[in-house]
Parts: sequence; C-alpha cells; structure tokens
Amino acid sequence: MASTEGLVPITRAFLASYYDKYPFSPLSDDVSRLSDQIYTMATDLLNDSPPSQEESLLIQEAESEAPHKVDENMWKNREQIEEIIYLFEVPHWPRALQNQSTDEGAELTSVLGRLQEKFKTTLKTLENFQAKNSEFIFNTVMTYMPQDFRGTIIRQQKERSERNKQAVVDALISSGGSIRDKYALLWNQQMERRRQLADLGSATGVYKTLVKYLVGVPEALLDFIRQLNDDQGPMEEQRQRYGPPLYSLTKMVHSIRLFISLLWGRPETIKLQKHHISILEEATDVYTSELERFIKFIGEVFSNSPFLISAEDAGALASGNNDVFKEISVLAGKTHEVSLTVESLNSYIAWDFSLVQGKMNMDIGFSVECTDPSGNKTVSS
Repeated sequence: MASTEGLVPITRAFLASYYDKYPFSPLSDDVSRLSDQIYTMATDLLNDSPPSQEESLLIQEAESEAPHKVDENMWKNREQIEEIIYLFEVPHWPRALQNQSTDEGAELTSVLGRLQEKFKTTLKTLENFQAKNSEFIFNTVMTYMPQDFRGTIIRQQKERSERNKQAVVDALISSGGSIRDKYALLWNQQMERRRQLADLGSATGVYKTLVKYLVGVPEALLDFIRQLNDDQGPMEEQRQRYGPPLYSLTKMVHSIRLFISLLWGRPETIKLQKHHISILEEATDVYTSELERFIKFIGEVFSNSPFLISAEDAGALASGNNDVFKEISVLAGKTHEVSLTVESLNSYIAWDFSLVQGKMNMDIGFSVECTDPSGNKTVSS
C-alpha cells in the first residue's frame, strides 16, 4: 500500500499547471475542410430523395454539438467507426455495387477495402486505449488501498461486475441488437463504473457493507475517487483543454458515416464521381491519422498525470491564483479572522504559519465557521 501521508486529491489548478507542459498540436486544417465537404456531399444526396426516419436521426446527430465529456466522445467515435466498418463489408453494400464487374467497379471495391482496413486499425487503437486507461485508473486506486482483504473484496467485486457487463453485451448481440443498441448499453455501463467509483469514495451503494472495514483506507484517496468526474471537478480542466480537437473529430466521423449511409440507401446514385471517391479517401486518411495522433497524445498525458499531490503543492497553486498575498502577525492571545469563498463542499483550505519561539511554549489553534447560502452556520475546530 503506497503512503498517502500529506497528500490531497488533485486539484483543477494543479491539472491546469500540469497540462501547460503538454500542449496539443492543433488538428490539420483539412479536418474542418473535409468535414464540410463530406457533409455537403451527404446533404446533396437528399435533393431528390427525402431521408427516412433512421436517416433523419443520423442527420440530427451529425448536426448536433459533440458531447462535452472526453470519454463520451471516445465512445461516440468508436460507435461511428464500427458502423462505417459494417457498411464497408461486402454483404452490406448496395446490390448495384456488389454486381459491378467493370474496371471502375473493381477500383471502387479496392478503395473501399483499403478504407475499411484504415478504420479497423483505428478502432483497435481506440479500444486498446480505453481498456488500458480504465485498468490504469483502477490499478492506481488499488495502489493506495490496504493490501489485505479489503483490496481483495474490491478487486473481486470489479472482476465480477465486468464479467456480468460483458455477458449482457454478448446477450444483446446474440439477440440481434444493433450497433447503436450495443453502444447505448456500453455507455450506460461506463456510467455505472463511474457510480461504483463514487460509491467507493463515499462507502455507499454496493460498498455499503464494506464501510465498517474501511479503517485504514486513506481519506485523500476516497476524496479523489468521489470528486474525479464531477462536472466542475478536476477533469473539467481536461475537457476545456483537450476537448475541442476531439469534438471536431467526433463531428467529422459523424459526417463520414452519414454520407456512406445516405449513399448506400440510394442505389440509383451509387455511381460515384471520381472527386467524391477522392474526398472520401482523403477524409478517411485525415480522420484516422488525426484521431490516432490524439489518442497517442492523450494516453501519454493520462499515464503521467498524478492523482494525489502534496498539500503544499495544492496550496502553492491556490495562492498563486490570488492577486494579493498578505502576511499577518497575530499577537499571543489574540484572534485573527479571515473570510473566504469556496467553490464547493469539501474544498481544501491550507494555512502557512510559523511560531516565534520565546521563553514560553507557543501554540496556535484553528477553527472554521461555514455559512451556507441560506445563512446557516456550521462550526468545526
């Protein structure tokens, strides 16, 4: 069990300072250009043929803003990639395309096969990233857990939970569930994992019976687990810093999937012009290369990011955000009062103080009075 003495959960201010060391090189300008071109090609297909109900949903998704959370965007990209791979499988081509026997048809078949392999490679990269990242977070948490029956119970609970989740996914696929159904389930399961982490931090939910055994589990660790994915918690800095390029890639893959879906649904227009093929090829190359670059980058950032930091580091960053630093001398027997506004419950307040040693033994005491928006006061010493 790693020691957490003197450590506090990572703060948003610390993450901001840490992320300053890891700037992400901007996406290629081709991402925006090709996203617009692919989307225009898709909507042009609707000029003579209105969208079906399913196609209308795809259009709505392509036109909507990308999700705010980084991991939700990762799941959205993974879903769209899998949908594209499915459409590129020969049995799912329009019959008119399957029956083409000309040189032009052979060329298109070769192009689609190459594009499918590109998406398959990117899908595997994304799946490996998600699995590695999930395991990394869990193992980091377990590093600070007592290495006795408590840690064993939590690990067994996780393994059992993951087996059950996979069984549900397998059952859905076996019963003919769609790719959309599969990823709706996978995202719900991801949210359940988050709730389980929060439950562990609060010693509630499935861990309620474990709460009596949590003596010795570091409070800083429980605080970290509980606050990790708060909407305005430490991870919000990650979303603000690295979300925008990922959002652009999410929009791009939605447009690619929309174009292919609309094209496949209109056999009479299946004879693509060469510039359409060229744009689809370029869009695929740019999207897959840029997403893989982002995944590699963010994976390195995550793997090097600490979760717990010293109280001194947290205090130094917090004080660094203040415009004014004041040094106060408090005479013996006197009281000094400071009013502070905190962002949320469980905020940390650190004091830097020293005692001037004289002939008498010196000591100092602290108390905190919390006033909520309703005016109710709580005092702790």
